[in-house]
Amino acid sequence: MAKRYVKQGQVHSDDYKSQLELARQTILIRQLFADFQKKNPVTEADIKAEYDKFAKENGGKEYRARHILVETESDAKALIAEIKKGGSFEELAKKASKDPGSGANGGDLDWAAAGSYVPEFSDAMVKLAKGQMTDSPIKSQFGFHIIRVDDVREAQLPKLDEVKPQISQQLQQQKLAKFQEDLRAKAKIQ
Repeated sequence: MAKRYVKQGQVHSDDYKSQLELARQTILIRQLFADFQKKNPVTEADIKAEYDKFAKENGGKEYRARHILVETESDAKALIAEIKKGGSFEELAKKASKDPGSGANGGDLDWAAAGSYVPEFSDAMVKLAKGQMTDSPIKSQFGFHIIRVDDVREAQLPKLDEVKPQISQQLQQQKLAKFQEDLRAKAKIQ
């Protein structure tokens, strides 16, 4: 097919020449990036430093919390009183919570770090001991929360070996993006 195209004399057309130049530039760019990656590999120290940074940001405690979210403070106070009289937190969450995700599950928010929540919520949650509930409603932009902490544990982070390939790939992409950015910044457009 290629020989036939050449025989037809199409290799002298402007369209062919444009596509050939574009292909040449694409190959050159690919080679430039491959050479850069070869000369600037991600080291074990880079990977370890990135993992340590991740561990520091995501380490600490995780909380297994439940909450009931309602519109008004009076609704929240009434629910707190009902729970203190022996009402089931889980059942009241199913009936009253306006949080569609957790409400149906008895208010369960699963395991998460305190930083996963809005500040008002997390500030109140971290002050609670295992099994303890807020005595008064906590106001946030979503409404009024009643929070109960079911459990607390140290964060369960993946081992370095488990995430090493992903970290390496991410760092290589960051290096390549920075290289491209630097090239564009230095480029003189004619």
